[in-house]
Amino acid sequence: MSIVFICGNHPRHAFMARQLATTGILKSVIVEQREHFTPQPPASISDDLKALFTHHFAQRDYIEHDTFGAVNWPDVPIHHIQLSELNSERVHTLLTQSDPDILITYGCHMLTEATLNCVSGERWNCHGGLSPQYRGAITHFWPSYMLEPQMTGMTVHDLTQKLDAGDIVHQCVADMVRGDTLHQVAARAVRKLGEELPQVIAKFIQDGRMEKQAQRNNGTLWLASKWQPEHLRLIYQTYQDKIVDLYLDKKIGQHQPNLFRQLP
Repeated sequence: MSIVFICGNHPRHAFMARQLATTGILKSVIVEQREHFTPQPPASISDDLKALFTHHFAQRDYIEHDTFGAVNWPDVPIHHIQLSELNSERVHTLLTQSDPDILITYGCHMLTEATLNCVSGERWNCHGGLSPQYRGAITHFWPSYMLEPQMTGMTVHDLTQKLDAGDIVHQCVADMVRGDTLHQVAARAVRKLGEELPQVIAKFIQDGRMEKQAQRNNGTLWLASKWQPEHLRLIYQTYQDKIVDLYLDKKIGQHQPNLFRQLP
């Protein structure tokens, strides 16, 4: 059995690579160079909103490094690529030569059908959100914005040509811990999957098969274009980034996510 991991180059992605290495079957990692983690605020927004924007992304950067540490890759072959190479002949050759039993992606852009066809085994994506309710982009932000931080989670699903729509392999959610900010609860969700994914893989190896759940069609696709800097006002000005505490104090909705899991 072997795994090839295609991911971004942020601390969370390196953390997940290290967790996958604990299985003993991680064969190689293909790392896509992603955008800068602390973007500059748009020139068109007001000064007070620029301050919120800067604070938001600075906190994301701080929590990312505080939770996952420096970008350290496991001791396996690491192949660094640009976005333009993601679906290139170079990557096709790497996948064909590796012939992994499981291809896992996290934080890279979408793979084409030709790239997916280079792998005959399982093909999974780690999505930062609970599908189908939170498919698409920025899906660790929207649960808190919608005042349901308990829906901050991760979904492992089959890779298909439809965005975040493949059959669900496994899901988990962040623990609700008093004092957690938006970025802390998001990082907690990623860490939870990092702890559980090697166990999911071990179960797959032991059983030789994997029960999955087809995704329903009644979820929401959150496009990146839906997010605006003005959304930050609700998080930081209206609720002072204490939405987890509101949930724990039962001042907002208490409905629980319906998870599909391979583990107890």
